[in-house]
Amino acid sequence: MHEKLLKIVTNLGSPKVLVVGDFVLDSYVYGDAVRISPEAPVQILKVVDRQHRCGGAGSVAADLVELGAEPICIGVIGRDDNGKVLRGLLADQGIDTSGIFEVDGRPTISKQRMVGLAQHRHRQQLLRIDEECTDDLPESEHARILDAYKARLKGADIVCLQDYNKGLLSVSLCRQMMDLAKAAGKKVLVDPPLARADDYLKYSRASLITPNRREASAAAGFAIETIDDARRAAEVLVDKCGVEAVVITLDKEGAFLLSGDVCEHIPTVPRSVYDVTGAGDMVLAMLAVGIAAGCDYSTAVHLSNIAGGLEVEKFGVQTVSIDEIVNEIITSRSSKVGKICCLETLLEELNFHRQQKETIVFTNGCFDVLHVGHIEFLKFCKEHGDVLVMGLNSDNSVRQIKGPSRPINNQQDRAAVLAALEMVDYVVIFDEPDPLKTIESIEPDVLVKGVDWAEKGVVGREFVEDSGGKVVLAPLVEGKSSTATIEKMQSLKDSQQADTAGSK
Repeated sequence: MHEKLLKIVTNLGSPKVLVVGDFVLDSYVYGDAVRISPEAPVQILKVVDRQHRCGGAGSVAADLVELGAEPICIGVIGRDDNGKVLRGLLADQGIDTSGIFEVDGRPTISKQRMVGLAQHRHRQQLLRIDEECTDDLPESEHARILDAYKARLKGADIVCLQDYNKGLLSVSLCRQMMDLAKAAGKKVLVDPPLARADDYLKYSRASLITPNRREASAAAGFAIETIDDARRAAEVLVDKCGVEAVVITLDKEGAFLLSGDVCEHIPTVPRSVYDVTGAGDMVLAMLAVGIAAGCDYSTAVHLSNIAGGLEVEKFGVQTVSIDEIVNEIITSRSSKVGKICCLETLLEELNFHRQQKETIVFTNGCFDVLHVGHIEFLKFCKEHGDVLVMGLNSDNSVRQIKGPSRPINNQQDRAAVLAALEMVDYVVIFDEPDPLKTIESIEPDVLVKGVDWAEKGVVGREFVEDSGGKVVLAPLVEGKSSTATIEKMQSLKDSQQADTAGSK
């Protein structure tokens, strides 16, 4: 799955996503929490910073830009300063705002958060001030929205409705949009608000809806406490709402997908959750881009799990980049496999790295008693590529080379110590006296050995160079070797024994 996700997320293209919904201005006032007011038992904030971000459908649009997509926005704002700020934020990201209309008599939806800082850095939201009007828009405004939708639908690859229940997405407007999208062969994804199942009927014929645990519980009529509850709730929503698929986001438990014959719980990685604000927007954006790129629902949900998980680790409404998602996939994959691998598993891992155009470096040795010479040597190896594979002689192999008194440390201990080093990516143990068979299996791009092998002949040189790779000789730290270290330890032991015998 990791290889599949990585291939998809690095080839998403630039789909055009029609985003219709409630555009919100998210504002943050940061202040040092200095003392309690003498006027009332409330905290005084000494303002140190103010920030504005796109919220609601605007957050979805910003997320889409970060994912490489092109959002086409339709919505309303007020004729006020907050509207100007929001339009400016969208324009700064290269988003076309011609479909966002100013409406008289209602404010731009805004959420202003007061955030206290402890020691100038630890953030804690203290208060939120909302400004909004949730009355239904006049029919004339709905007509203008629908005209804009019709004009832009043809150029879109997929449609997203971000519904915060602020009066824009009426029953009539939603149904007309669904019908037009279906006729045009476009999928419609909906992030619904907290509402009853009957209210979700306006999304009938949608391709997919993405309620969170609380929203799905309210719509289904019972609390979702287990994965089986999520399955039952998804069945209720599919049955009542007539949608093609339901994705219920389950915070730390991931997501539950129901679509046709697919009934799947998709877990997520445990996170240090900082702030859930904007997570649903990120999930919707990632689903839209993934599905527009040709993903099936299951794959798209896997990607949205990753994107949403990364978003909640950030404070406030934040975007998540493709690079962050790629790094998360790679890190997750590596942590599951571990560094110490059998050859078969290692070859699968290296195939993955080669797909990412990474350079494979190989070296080998006994590494019986680790010393500074080894550390400098391994640093040198890692400087010559992206992935360092350490071929480690087994205990039997060491005995054949060094004699029956070696190794001092067994192969499991030696492998564990090497795997703990940051510069080592993989450790593979081989049983032969030399690593030629292992080198031929791995086919490294770079083979590194110490400069002392120049005259003895580097095992595998001919194979690597004939395969288009190169051989590099590393400088050695003078006077440092396992043999010398062991001999010194033995000498000290003999000296101590002699002193003990003499004292008697």
